[in-house]
Amino acid sequence: MHLRFWGVRGSAPTPGPTTVEYGGNTACVELEAPGEEAIVFDGGSGIRDLGLKLKARRIHLFLTHFHWDHIQGIPFFVPLYNPANHVTIYSSRFSAPLQAALTGLMAEPYFPVKFETLLAKIDLVELGNSKTQVGEVSVGCFEANHPQGACGYRIDSGGSSAVYSPDREHGHPHLDQVLVEAARGASVLVVDSQYTPEEYPSHQGWGHSTWPESIRVAREAGVKRLVLFHHDPAHNDETLRAIETQARREFPETYVAKEGWTVEI
Repeated sequence: MHLRFWGVRGSAPTPGPTTVEYGGNTACVELEAPGEEAIVFDGGSGIRDLGLKLKARRIHLFLTHFHWDHIQGIPFFVPLYNPANHVTIYSSRFSAPLQAALTGLMAEPYFPVKFETLLAKIDLVELGNSKTQVGEVSVGCFEANHPQGACGYRIDSGGSSAVYSPDREHGHPHLDQVLVEAARGASVLVVDSQYTPEEYPSHQGWGHSTWPESIRVAREAGVKRLVLFHHDPAHNDETLRAIETQARREFPETYVAKEGWTVEI
């Protein structure tokens, strides 16, 4: 299995000459796994490009929550407009009601096409603590500390595992431990690392974490590879290169997520 990154940015898209190397699209990650069904995590602006290239007719889209940077690409996801496609959209009980959130996303006066008129067959599933099976892939969700609620996902298949937790803030003792346990022994941890330690004090309570905190989780959970994700809009390519250099001094298997990059699980 591989994770392919279609959007790695947090908060707002940042296209432009200073973000070419790491990318400016917001969160969207595709799981490339055996089988004919597509598995996607989050629907930020990166999902538009994915939709233009996706050939699968059966698609599973797992949403962590409903802040703009994780859903703003959904109205432009072309598979939703094809009646030959079957799309199941998942969220968790830790966030807002799924149907109301998606209907509101495409409601007047914000978008000319209503969610309920999309042509694909669409199923909506709100997950509890049980795992969902998609072919040979098992997906389970866990609660994350984030304003208005959010979740992360653990993906398991054939002895390999990955954890995707793009929005979480440290400092909640119970949910900090929930993440560590979810990531225990994972091959890859993709996690919110939006701020530097210097930036975090002025952003405390905004729902995001730092790269040193991500390293702490990776060490405690025994993770093999750490992927820093949800890059701040103010962080250009030079800043992200510097963060990766610093982080690798403390945890050598650290990578800063890049748009278009794939990582083996």
